[in-house]
Amino acid sequence: MLKSALIAGAVLALACLGQPAPASPGPGAAATLMQVPAPRDRSYPGELRLSVDARDVEHRVFHVHETLTGLEADTILLYPKWLPGTHAPEGPLDRVAGLKISLSGQGHALPVTWTRDTVDTYAFRLHLPKGARAIDIDFDYLSPTSHKVGDVEVSRDLLMLEWNEVVLYPAGYFVRQIPVTPSITLPAGWQYATALQSASSRGAGQYEFERTTLETLVDSPLYAGRHAARFDLNEGGDVPVRLNLFADRPESLAANPEALPAYRSLVQQAFRLFGSHHFAHYDFLFSLSDQIQEAGLEHHQSSENGSDPESLTKWDATAWTRDLLPHEFTHSWNGKFRRPADLWTPNYNVPMQDSLLWVYEGQTQYWGQVLAARSGLWSLQQALDELAYTAAGYQSQAGRAWRPLQDTTNDEIINPRRPQSWRDWQRFEDYYEEGQLIWLEVDTLIREQTHEQRSLDDFARAFFGIDNGSLTTVTYTFDDVVRALNGVSAYDWAGLLRQRLDSVGGPAPLEGLRRGGYRLVYTDTPSAILSAEEEQRRRVDLMFSIGILLDDSEKGEPATVSRVLWESPAFKAGLIEGAQILAINGIAYDSDVLKDAIRAAASPSAGPIELIARFGDRYSVVRVDYHGGLRYPHLERDTSVPARLDRILEPRQ
Repeated sequence: MLKSALIAGAVLALACLGQPAPASPGPGAAATLMQVPAPRDRSYPGELRLSVDARDVEHRVFHVHETLTGLEADTILLYPKWLPGTHAPEGPLDRVAGLKISLSGQGHALPVTWTRDTVDTYAFRLHLPKGARAIDIDFDYLSPTSHKVGDVEVSRDLLMLEWNEVVLYPAGYFVRQIPVTPSITLPAGWQYATALQSASSRGAGQYEFERTTLETLVDSPLYAGRHAARFDLNEGGDVPVRLNLFADRPESLAANPEALPAYRSLVQQAFRLFGSHHFAHYDFLFSLSDQIQEAGLEHHQSSENGSDPESLTKWDATAWTRDLLPHEFTHSWNGKFRRPADLWTPNYNVPMQDSLLWVYEGQTQYWGQVLAARSGLWSLQQALDELAYTAAGYQSQAGRAWRPLQDTTNDEIINPRRPQSWRDWQRFEDYYEEGQLIWLEVDTLIREQTHEQRSLDDFARAFFGIDNGSLTTVTYTFDDVVRALNGVSAYDWAGLLRQRLDSVGGPAPLEGLRRGGYRLVYTDTPSAILSAEEEQRRRVDLMFSIGILLDDSEKGEPATVSRVLWESPAFKAGLIEGAQILAINGIAYDSDVLKDAIRAAASPSAGPIELIARFGDRYSVVRVDYHGGLRYPHLERDTSVPARLDRILEPRQ
């Protein structure tokens, strides 16, 4: 019987070899693990109490404890992903470790299991027993320990805390409807500053803040440090404006006598420009450090700012950094109070759309530099020199040939500020500075059309100056911007703006310079503000001659190429980012030797500039065929046109 069955099976198998196998249906779509409820504009029935222990500055670790009440049967917690001000899904979820959740109010901790969504990894489903209404959440936030890991937020002497990094919150609600009571514990003797309402001290560096909403909490970062100082920038004014300094060393707090009057003037010039304010108080949080990141991030009633430790003491050497605070202050009006409609979201896990960043950031870049000049943070010449450098950058930028400015508004999502090999060919966040040039064109065109009677200042007051004193965000669309411009001076603003935003291959938008009474020229001498930046940052800027930017070195040591201009002489010679320059025409590298070689190559009989370069473990002789001499951008006055740009930069009385 067994033998017969084996024979029959073998015959059947042989018969099947001649038959086609049934076709596989192929893989099917995987089911998502959970459905995250959409946010609704309803009051959260409980409260979130958030406590952060920030004392472990040696390890750069924040220990977080939350108590969340008002739970529903099917609770999903979210970690903030899409962050205001960064315009991108940059929530640092990878830095969360040691997550433990337990039932609250029990005699002993009863653990609650959780499951992470495998598609939306920022969402955590809780497996709660029936009737559970409160939980405790504990985790560590592992702040970067070095720049290799990420932007450093904590040193042994100061820290910056962004609350979105240390909170899990319930899904299904607008964040403005979730009440939060935050507290923090700081190292002994440290001072702090934040836009949160006054804290009650519980001793030993523990501070509890007034109850607020999750929206306001995330919009109110905290700086703290061992060495701190605070200055009133609006003495006798209706609303407090404070400059809060935190430094690596106490000597960095001794501001130059010119600094504080200029920052006080900034506040007044901003009030005169916008004719309003949209904060109950405003706090500049300003770190003077080479240990933590040099931040620049806007908030409604405060801003995160960071600069070189000597920014306020070596005032003349650090002018190139001084438009930072004007830029972030402007954002209180443009970006926080008035915000693009597609950029506003009800919570931090709904995707943002960045289509109007050329207004949000571009016009802020414009007003930031205008206010730097009007306040005296910059001289007129410094403002002109900065604008010349911006204009020259777009005049030489290859990427404008293929990629429209409008598309660069997606850059924060495409590339959240990762390094690029060919930035001017790829383009990156050009809505800032090319946007600035467009708004200069709009400003000068309004002035020309109205015979100097109206300007973009009138747009600023009409558009950003509404609802004085209100903190409630008002959104806007492209059509709202055009309508407000037409309210100042009738013109085909939609046509002009869309042409500037959507076209490719045309010349850089320098019409605002021409109508402002200036032309872009090049000389063999850098501006004073560029020279100071080169010295302070140890850089050699030859972008407009051979087409490279160098990180300089100690005398006799090689320099590293940090940027190469696409299709420039250096590009055509084969130089790339990361290459090291060891010698020039047989002489060991020195920045002065390189500049002398560029000057000498301008002679009619000169040959290529010969460099010895190292690419990893390979050495090459690189011949740069360039004979145009040193070239640095400047603005030259055109007396045939009214000096509108000078008037734009003048302080308002």
